[in-house]
Amino acid sequence: MPDTGSKRLERLQVMLSDDELRALDDWRFSSRMPSRAAAVRELLRRGLAAEGYFDEAGEGVSSRQFGVISPEKDGADGR
Repeated sequence: MPDTGSKRLERLQVMLSDDELRALDDWRFSSRMPSRAAAVRELLRRGLAAEGYFDEAGEGVSSRQFGVISPEKDGADGR
């Protein structure tokens, strides 16, 4: 789901092997992602969506909107 304005306040450091980093960069460039961080967020979002945690976002989303979750619009409980 696209991030519609929530601030990113937490930093997550991840160590990758050379092969993992090469795969991430290859995917990032082929997917036209603006940064490694955006690519990691998108892959994380897709993985969570595949496991049923989020719905898949549609095509044509602005690269600055890539995030794992978006603020709830319907109510405080997110339903």
